[in-house]
Amino acid sequence: MAGPDPELAAKLQPDVPHAARIWNYWMGGKDNFQSDRAAGDAVAEVYPEIVVMAQQSRVFLVRAVRHLAAEAGIRQFLDIGTGLPTMQNTHAVAQSIAPDSRIVYVDNDPMVLVHARALLANTTTEGVTTYVPADYHDPEKILAEAAQTLDFDQPIAVMFMGVLGYEPNLDVVRSIVERTMAAMPSGSYLVLWDGTDTSPEVVSGAERLAQSGGVPYILRSPEDLDTCFTGLTKVEPGLVPIPLWRPEEPDATGIDAYGAVARKP
Repeated sequence: MAGPDPELAAKLQPDVPHAARIWNYWMGGKDNFQSDRAAGDAVAEVYPEIVVMAQQSRVFLVRAVRHLAAEAGIRQFLDIGTGLPTMQNTHAVAQSIAPDSRIVYVDNDPMVLVHARALLANTTTEGVTTYVPADYHDPEKILAEAAQTLDFDQPIAVMFMGVLGYEPNLDVVRSIVERTMAAMPSGSYLVLWDGTDTSPEVVSGAERLAQSGGVPYILRSPEDLDTCFTGLTKVEPGLVPIPLWRPEEPDATGIDAYGAVARKP
């Protein structure tokens, strides 16, 4: 495997806490620096559940992708703001169920791009896994490049997994989602989750993250998140705390992060 792009590697800024690396640390990954671990620990001091949230976010991704691939027949996935590769990434889950699944990952983070080659490793010979370097604020660019891999005449699952909180303006968030979904054919799906302002502790955690030098993460109410699904039909159980979305564990409990899967009519 070729080494990382020197220009991208030079942008990593190991002394500055970075969102993707902090999240990687909370998830138990190793692609992070001391600055990231310090910021992550600062948040965990006031909101220990952040580690559970990070782990549950991946459980939610796995359950949602399994549902879409196995039950809804989806064979195309557009994962926007994918973050650093860990275990059970979208392509691995989808292609384990439907080997011919096609996955396009999107991110503009330098460290994510450095690791893109690891993410691009197909799990099957029939499927396609590729990467678009882009910012979710530019849906038109994303859609144009994704169209080189995905068939926009067939349903596509669009995924925003815990990333839209980095955009402070809710109207902009809605616009990003609406513009992206407008290009999708009937029968496509939106999978979205984000952190919510549903406890004083999680609000304190978000404040501590900003104080530690991390990019501020805007916590929204479940009602605000629900507006991102306007015009779509949510599958059961609707917008709920992510551990409670079709849980496999009988003792699953809620957390300050809500998500849903919804179909475009």
